[in-house]
Amino acid sequence: MRKLFWITLLLCSVNTVFAAELRTLKWEEMVPADAPPLPAPAPLHNLNQLADILAEESGPAAEQQHPNAPIVPELDGLKVKLPGYIVPLTIDDNSRITEFLLVPYFGACIHVPPPPSNQIVYVTSEGGVALGDMWQPYWIEGTLSVESFSSDMGDTGYRAEAEQIYPYVFDSPAIKKNR
Repeated sequence: MRKLFWITLLLCSVNTVFAAELRTLKWEEMVPADAPPLPAPAPLHNLNQLADILAEESGPAAEQQHPNAPIVPELDGLKVKLPGYIVPLTIDDNSRITEFLLVPYFGACIHVPPPPSNQIVYVTSEGGVALGDMWQPYWIEGTLSVESFSSDMGDTGYRAEAEQIYPYVFDSPAIKKNR
């Protein structure tokens, strides 16, 4: 009986350890505390003109604000949950985005200068995201690596293998109160 108690206690503690590993990360935590301040994000497009902007022929890519921005080495190997918007890099035969850049604000890397490299995460995912669903914000959960990646859309300071991707839902106390 005593052996069963210890096994149960061990299993419960292992489950708690794994649950505690996932850290909700904020974009500003991906910038070292002693780094110079980040520039303000580029202004967003007038969303009424978004279709016209996206339909334009692609001109030369906008120059990235800080392609070698400092990173936080302590984030390497952490299991994280991070919100952001998807900038597609690879679309599979099923019209799913399996490689993308995760960025902190809508419109980053599309006709505006990409944010600093410490504000872009290169993400890979087996399941991916449906191409038609890329306009909304998402949460990604997975292991973060302090590792650079370079693409035509911008350089990154971090990589992540997404184990889960799901829509971001804003749920504030004020909204709950008014329901």
